Amino acid sequence: MSTIPKQRVSIIGGGGNVGAATAFALIAKGVPAEVLVVDVVDKAAEGQALDIGDASFMMPGTCRKGSFKEAGQSDVIVVTAGARQQPGEPRSNLIDRNYKIIKSIMDSLQPIKPTAKILMVSNPVDVLTDIAQKTSGLPRKQVIGSGTYLDSGRLRNALSEITGVSPTSIHAYMLGEHGDNQFTAWSTARIGGRPLLDHPKMQGIDLDKIYEKIQRKAYVIIDAKGSTYYGIGICAATIAEALLNNTSQVFPVVNYVESRKCYLSWPAAIGSDGVEQSFDPHLNAEEEKKLQKAVLAIQEATSKYE
Repeated sequence: MSTIPKQRVSIIGGGGNVGAATAFALIAKGVPAEVLVVDVVDKAAEGQALDIGDASFMMPGTCRKGSFKEAGQSDVIVVTAGARQQPGEPRSNLIDRNYKIIKSIMDSLQPIKPTAKILMVSNPVDVLTDIAQKTSGLPRKQVIGSGTYLDSGRLRNALSEITGVSPTSIHAYMLGEHGDNQFTAWSTARIGGRPLLDHPKMQGIDLDKIYEKIQRKAYVIIDAKGSTYYGIGICAATIAEALLNNTSQVFPVVNYVESRKCYLSWPAAIGSDGVEQSFDPHLNAEEEKKLQKAVLAIQEATSKYE
């Protein structure tokens, strides 16, 4: 009897902090899958796989070092590899450098399993998800990005501290473009079926300060310890689990929104086919303007990579 799970998740860039955190989260969550750690730095991939593998003896999942060719035949391919933005570097230059990296990765994965799903985590994730779809050749619904899922989690945690309600019972999203052009969809936020902003403890709260706290969170962490990886690792693992187990959970992930003609961070139900449904929240006029700003920024950035 084989003890190797039938489902496979490959982590591209698994030798790094974010990739390793994602691989570990998959094992720790008890996801019954073979997790492959893949990296151009072979020794880093081997070390992470051996370390994470030690945590798998009491879990249904397994972990080992894998190759790019093996990764291409996986059920879910999580991409955490990419260039970091240098101080003073224009965003356009960063995208150019990451385009070359993502294209090289997709070429190395070929032939890609036709039913595979790709989950992009590398930043700028909205733009790189578009590039990954174009260079992989997979249908749009099978290529998604982590988007504003972590940002929305940070928002829910902040709101939980104010309201005293569990974060899992607060339905509130950061939407748009992960990064500078994301916004809080306050008008759609709910607790117990009622508008969040009607909650007694939300009266007199400075919403802009909450938004700024969410926006600054990553910078605070990076300043203190150099990078962020645990939060995004658990988010990526949770999305990958939904793809594997067909949970149809709704996440604010990067997915192609037909009505906006681009990829953006937007609520979508995720299952074994990738994006099953994409939802269109009823935004107010101010939020719609912020959304349009994000859409234009993403469209402009992706237009040169047709």
